[in-house]
Amino acid sequence: MDEINKNIDETWKETVEKEKEGLKKEGGFIPPEPDFSFFTTTLALQASIALGQIPNPENNQKEEDLKQAKFLIDTLALLKEKTKGNLNEEETTLLENILYELRTIYINKVGK
Repeated sequence: MDEINKNIDETWKETVEKEKEGLKKEGGFIPPEPDFSFFTTTLALQASIALGQIPNPENNQKEEDLKQAKFLIDTLALLKEKTKGNLNEEETTLLENILYELRTIYINKVGK
């Protein structure tokens, strides 16, 4: 199959780097580099908030929303299934541990 010549505008990379440098100089928030572990732990954090394990950062109150927690746990399970064989050992272990912990907390709360 012949490779199709593509005209890809990569100036966005330069723009992002300039923005990051500007934020560093101003002392502003610099977002972390996105990766699979960061993404999964972000979902796990949201699930922990929905399970009432940690306070909601918006109001500093512990809240419980078991439907939302189940949705987030199911989303993580979907990620595990869809990425099977494509993750490194560290990512696989992280995702398995997150799911185990969240499911255990969820089951304990639903069983009450």
